[in-house]
Amino acid sequence: MRAREPGGATRVGGDVGELLVMWVGFPLLGGALGGRLPMVADWVAGLPWAPVQGWFELVAGLPYRRALAGGLLLGMLAGLLLAYVGTRERLIVTMDRDGVRLRRDGVDRELARRTVTAVFVDGRELVLLGPAGAELARERSDLSRQRLKDAFDGHGWPWRDADPYRDAYRRWVEGLPDLPPGADPLLRARQRAVDAHRARDVRELGGELARIGVVVRDEGGRQYWRAAPRPGGQAPPQP
Repeated sequence: MRAREPGGATRVGGDVGELLVMWVGFPLLGGALGGRLPMVADWVAGLPWAPVQGWFELVAGLPYRRALAGGLLLGMLAGLLLAYVGTRERLIVTMDRDGVRLRRDGVDRELARRTVTAVFVDGRELVLLGPAGAELARERSDLSRQRLKDAFDGHGWPWRDADPYRDAYRRWVEGLPDLPPGADPLLRARQRAVDAHRARDVRELGGELARIGVVVRDEGGRQYWRAAPRPGGQAPPQP
């Protein structure tokens, strides 16, 4: 659901139901899985290819009740850790008629309404564009497209059903002559981060590329790019 904030702002994300799933559901699921550890420890310890066999041999040698208690505790702790990571990594979007705040991992990023010319969802990413197509923000999330659309529309933001610059993207191939200087090393590093699922590195490298006039998006694990103004309005060099 959309939450109405004091002063008329609208928040999308951070719902109580979502928190209950993570902080109650994840530990319970972890405990249930951990409780099965004594039942499979002896079997796994006998597999020559199984990893960390020593740990499974240790569990298999414990009295059943101690092994069960340890499995339940470890599973619940793993569930709590997963809930903590999930809580910090989720995106919370709060907007009103004057600006929007994007909160992730305890860090807020604020954009003024006057700087934004388009808002849309690209796959699983919320994107905000500035003048001449400069990318102001691209944040991955599981937030509902319809909830975001209703919230931004309700405050008069320029919501778009699709990326207005989608046809301008080209697939990145190393060594393209029309890329700005310094873009290739950043794109190589970003591709490695994409392949390794390092979301924070992907975001940071995308920000570095935007500073030199390159907007990048992902599709099927591949990078696609287009030229856009650098922060401050200066266009990148054209071939």
